[in-house]
Amino acid sequence: MANDTSSKPMYEKIFETVKNQILSKEYGAGERIPSEKELADEYSVSRITSKKALEMLAGEKLIVRIPGRGSFVLDPSGETGAADSEPSASQLPRNAGSTANRDDCTTIGLVITDFGNSYGTGLIYGMEQASRDNDCFLVLRRSFGIPDNEEESIQKLLKMGVDGLIVFPAQGEYFNAEILKLVIAKFPLVLVDRHLKGVAAASISTDNVTAARVATEYLFGLGHRHIAFLCPPPTDTSAVEDRIEGFIQAHAEQGIMVDKELWVADLFSTLPDSFRDDDNVERDVLRLMEHLRNNPSITAVFAIEYNIALLARAAIERLGMRIPQHISVICFDSPPTDLGGTYAFTHMRQNEEEMGRLAIEHVLRIKEGQAVTNNKVTLDAKLVIGQSTGEAPNRI
Repeated sequence: MANDTSSKPMYEKIFETVKNQILSKEYGAGERIPSEKELADEYSVSRITSKKALEMLAGEKLIVRIPGRGSFVLDPSGETGAADSEPSASQLPRNAGSTANRDDCTTIGLVITDFGNSYGTGLIYGMEQASRDNDCFLVLRRSFGIPDNEEESIQKLLKMGVDGLIVFPAQGEYFNAEILKLVIAKFPLVLVDRHLKGVAAASISTDNVTAARVATEYLFGLGHRHIAFLCPPPTDTSAVEDRIEGFIQAHAEQGIMVDKELWVADLFSTLPDSFRDDDNVERDVLRLMEHLRNNPSITAVFAIEYNIALLARAAIERLGMRIPQHISVICFDSPPTDLGGTYAFTHMRQNEEEMGRLAIEHVLRIKEGQAVTNNKVTLDAKLVIGQSTGEAPNRI
């Protein structure tokens, strides 16, 4: 370490050492540098000392610190240091964004967990129509909610030379490093359905807080007070967390106590990498049957998504009860039951096609260097009355 014998504090020595490693390109743009713990172990100092060194690096805009992921290098271009530097695309494949061999045809890659008739198909329809309207092409890959698949898909699409990317992030506590590299490099990227904490990427999603609040208030209007909230583990997924927040807000505004004993927040079978497993589905149905038996006060179920509503319906019917006479069910999204336009479930319908259209247009604006006035766009959802909700029955 330089200046080992000087009177400088250790955090300054660590700061200068890592700074020189960044400026000398030992750590390239987008690369992860040692963590607080790794630096503390390497230099035999406390984590308070190593943390201060990293904070100084971030203060000079040499690195960006992302909770849960680590610290990553920003490109320190220019002679005056990193404070005024702009991130570069040096960590992307050389042909990323290149159209030289594609007759200048703009191609946009889409990485999505999965899609079906309840949610996702409309999203893709909106993107495809917008790509036609803007004379560009859409290339799709599914990740099935598996982070490794998502990362690999992004890498392959970049190697193909796509001009921009739309990513429906996999559910999970952490976002993958490829997304971070794209953000640092200012590559044309838009996230759909959710946003990622600590990542300044453009996103298009539903106003899930308001939508969940509207759905809950509708149940309150029918006289329901004991509502089971059903969801997969939140795991820092913004869409799930926002719907939980809306559910809680509705209770607070009506002066109704939230009873979390009525919640089931550990349903796994509807996650993209699990729902094809019949054993997982059966396990969740049995879990819900037991929950309803143990909580006879429940008069309504708020399912965070359509497939969870299907689980709830199976559990309710197996117990010999009827919807909505005994228990009402509301959810997000529901396909029509027939050509007449009736719906099995009362639901909040997301504006998928508009979400898809805006995602394409945002990518194209970023590609052309235009400013995106709103980096985080949220769209309203519409309450659609189906056959699954009714007045709360009298319960003892």
